[in-house]
Amino acid sequence: MTVATGHKGEAKLVVADVDTARALGSGTVDVLGTPRLIALCEEASCRAIAPDLAEGTTTVGINVRLDHLQPSPIGAEVVAEAVLAKVEGRRLTFTVSASDDRGLVAVGKVVRVIVDIERFLSRCGSGCS
Repeated sequence: MTVATGHKGEAKLVVADVDTARALGSGTVDVLGTPRLIALCEEASCRAIAPDLAEGTTTVGINVRLDHLQPSPIGAEVVAEAVLAKVEGRRLTFTVSASDDRGLVAVGKVVRVIVDIERFLSRCGSGCS
């Protein structure tokens, strides 16, 4: 399988109560929580690479660096974009950004590794499915 840089993926979210820092336990305010924002950026990176993955493979996240720059209130639509910037064997590095109607919400990098699903799951014994 050959994976080329430049692939883009996008993920959208309308911030709901369950997405807030308060609901996620990462703060005490009712704005988009950083853990949910990270998940949105990872979703965008998965979408960027999905068409190129061989059957029986997937990617798993190994590193996330994200600067959460401004709050997004409940009801705001947040759009995350990931661009595959670097390929080193099975290691894929994406630049990510997220914006809402008021501007840039976050910027950073997501690193994922291509794995064989069966082999990966066998590493955690009977606790994985």
